[in-house]
Amino acid sequence: MQKMTGRERIMTVLNRKKADSLPWVPFAGVHSGFLTGYDADEVYQDSDKCFESLKKVNQLYKPDGQPIIFDLQLEAEILGCELLWAKDSPPTVITHPLADTKEIPTKIPSPAEGRLPMELDVMRRMKAEFGETTALYGLITGPFTLALHLRGTNIFMDMMTDAGYMHRLLNYCAEVAVTIAGYTLDTGMDVVALVDPMISQISPAHFEEYMALPFKRVFDYIRERGAKSSFFVCGNATQKLDAMCRTGCDSISVDENVDLAKAKRICDIHDVVLGGNIPLTTAMLFGTQQDNMKAVVDLIDSVETKHNLIIAPGCDMPYATPIENVLAAEQAVHNTASVREMVKNYEVTEAEFTGELPDYDNLDKPLVEVFTLDSVACAACTYMLAVGMDAQAEFGEEIDVVEHKYTLPENIARCRIMGVKQLPSIYINGELKHSSIIPSQQELFTEIREVL
Repeated sequence: MQKMTGRERIMTVLNRKKADSLPWVPFAGVHSGFLTGYDADEVYQDSDKCFESLKKVNQLYKPDGQPIIFDLQLEAEILGCELLWAKDSPPTVITHPLADTKEIPTKIPSPAEGRLPMELDVMRRMKAEFGETTALYGLITGPFTLALHLRGTNIFMDMMTDAGYMHRLLNYCAEVAVTIAGYTLDTGMDVVALVDPMISQISPAHFEEYMALPFKRVFDYIRERGAKSSFFVCGNATQKLDAMCRTGCDSISVDENVDLAKAKRICDIHDVVLGGNIPLTTAMLFGTQQDNMKAVVDLIDSVETKHNLIIAPGCDMPYATPIENVLAAEQAVHNTASVREMVKNYEVTEAEFTGELPDYDNLDKPLVEVFTLDSVACAACTYMLAVGMDAQAEFGEEIDVVEHKYTLPENIARCRIMGVKQLPSIYINGELKHSSIIPSQQELFTEIREVL
């Protein structure tokens, strides 16, 4: 078979046909700035710096498919959310304009508002430079994550008490998503990825009740425009995968909280392409080149069928991910047989836990521990921690609330010692209470009162 371009490889797989090799899509959002010496806030607010950084990604990492900007706050900022900017991660939403009202907005972003002109300009420039060789992904915020940005953590109670409001709010957010998808497709993007990390944080029943139709509406529109679609989700979305496949998306991308082999079996039933899920911290950020080669080979070998598969990091790569680790992952995807031979006897060394666990049976007051990937960079983690901080505000000095970020080696080891299986999670006095599903304020407050 004649060697394909990266774009041909991605589009062949998304058309459910056999490519000459597995495709590789490095999610280099803020990490692109690391390659050129720019901070994350510079890359996401300056089109020239963003374009320069994305060109570097293309040159170094040989992507078959390449996302343009991995920023789930762009639409929210236009719609009135205030952002907190950081040097090494995407911005974080810190205010929610619908927190104290159930009014449904009517504003639909225009292509001239906020940072949309910058993003669309970079998309057009990337299309002109790499459109023939690389499949380009335009990323837009999914309806549920956008609704959560607007409403805040009250939305988890809304799902239980006000179905009518939830349907109206999500219909509005789906309309915004369709509009942004249209602007993205006008620039020539090959794939529109609907990124909704918060989907993993709700029950399968709530997904069916509230999310199925809004997502189907967006994916139907993308298909009508002649493009391909992807459904990005973070956290343990395993129980929602079947329903996600039935929304009409062409592909699904998952992170390391999901067993790739299990997810592949579900996606194969629906003939949906699966992407994932190189571990972001244990392998990409803190591992060695051999760790990353081993991680990729093990992922590929874990699935029963190799068709309809794209290899990628579990989510947007951490800013300071070592370049050599990403290069190692690329080699393992594109030259799997030779890399498999290189690492066949390699054993990954796990980080040691050198600290001490609290004496949970003899605490002075209840301890709420929030285990996150990173509450700044991960939207699901942001809102899991937010519920914990709501509890801190409610109970004050009666309780302690602590975040353990998985981006620190000692916390990777802590998670292993405590048996933390999914991120984000909440533990109270050392006992797991919520794993990859965000509780309502009332639910968490009740659990705390029970141990006070």
